[in-house]
Amino acid sequence: MLIDKIRSGERLSFGQQLKLTAQLSWPAMMAQLSSMMMQYIDAAMVGHLGADPSAAVGLVSTSLWLFWGICSAVTMGFSVQVAHSIGASDHTRGRRILRQSIIACLMFSLVVAAVGAAIAWPLPHWLGGKESICPDASIYFLVFVLALPLFTMNYLGGGMLRCSGNMKVPGCLNVLMCVLDVIFNFMLIFPTRNIDIAGISLTMPGAGLGVLGAALGTAAAEIITAGLMMYFLCFRQDGLAIAKVKEKDSFRPEWEVLRKALKVSAPMTLEHVVICGAQIAVTVIVAPLGVMAIAANAFAVTAESLCYMPGYGISEAATTLVGQSYGAKRKDLAKRFGYITTGMGMLTMSIMGIVMYIFAADVMALMSPVKDIIDLGAEALRIEAFAEPMFAASIVAYGVMIGVGDTVLPAIMNFSSIWLVRVPLAAWLAPTMGLAGVWLAMCIELCFRGAIFLWRLISGAWLKKGL
Repeated sequence: MLIDKIRSGERLSFGQQLKLTAQLSWPAMMAQLSSMMMQYIDAAMVGHLGADPSAAVGLVSTSLWLFWGICSAVTMGFSVQVAHSIGASDHTRGRRILRQSIIACLMFSLVVAAVGAAIAWPLPHWLGGKESICPDASIYFLVFVLALPLFTMNYLGGGMLRCSGNMKVPGCLNVLMCVLDVIFNFMLIFPTRNIDIAGISLTMPGAGLGVLGAALGTAAAEIITAGLMMYFLCFRQDGLAIAKVKEKDSFRPEWEVLRKALKVSAPMTLEHVVICGAQIAVTVIVAPLGVMAIAANAFAVTAESLCYMPGYGISEAATTLVGQSYGAKRKDLAKRFGYITTGMGMLTMSIMGIVMYIFAADVMALMSPVKDIIDLGAEALRIEAFAEPMFAASIVAYGVMIGVGDTVLPAIMNFSSIWLVRVPLAAWLAPTMGLAGVWLAMCIELCFRGAIFLWRLISGAWLKKGL
């Protein structure tokens, strides 16, 4: 395999580097797109229940991203170390880190879940939600935070497999998760009803749980996927399958491993908290604009993921390629992979931005039959389409820097950009321009953020700040 040439020190031609980037990016992009499809499925199914259920989900969605992102960031501190170990052909150390990561991440996620459960009921009121949508919003949030420990195992398993160079298994399992989400949501959201297929009337059983059914369906799909992800990692993955190797090694976290994990994860976690805090602040700015604006904003955020999820897939490939090159002490190769992956991300997301601009109204119509929501969301998406190339630069360049363990300054760049540019602009423009003003502020901020990440990538300073 081409990726083995990184570890063996063999020369990789430019064509081989491109091929390897494409090989790793494609499954990761499919995995991210399947995750995006889950958001579409939830949004579309809940959207057909009416504006209030849609607003309830949209109100707490950014808060859920905060909790999910914190747990995901913690797993990256261990995954990057495993990538470096594999790059150095030290699989014994990789397995030791994996064992310790399982316990450490479970313990951390239990604490985060407890905090989330404690604030689930008052949270929608803090966010300025109307009384009619707060109960559904609280229930939706509570289901997801209670399942966080198992979600974290999904993040850990997928991250470890990808950092070892295995993109296919996480990709396939994420597609499976998408299929399960459709099935579970279809059965749990809607009541028993008659449907016509090819002129034949069938009775479709359903629980009729509404917003609660959407949360339970998605959580169940992700939990099943988490079990399969950890099975492949611990029992099947070459070099990391701890169940196949008889080693007298403890699962108890060691300080040295934790220290390095903290060096990577702590800035990422802080950055995510601050960024999601800003996104929650934007939700508070949008809330006074009314239920239609809240629902349109939430649906537009989901729809925009069609553009940026491929960028996150390429970013994951970048983390793997740069991480293994850095672990193998091949900094020049790590830098070349940084340039290639960032360029590929910008090209891909530029194309997706053009598609989104053209089909914005059609995409919104898939998620809501309400004309006001469709019109507001489509306007927002067309504004955002212009930011996609530079948004890609920030996403993929960040993944490149994570690959070497450089997370402090990139984290500062991320949260400084969103708090110093997006939030003030959104607060200034929203009263006069409405939801369009909020999304114009987002567009300007993403272009600025992409520019500063490109500057740092080209400077090469990130190579000197790794683990």
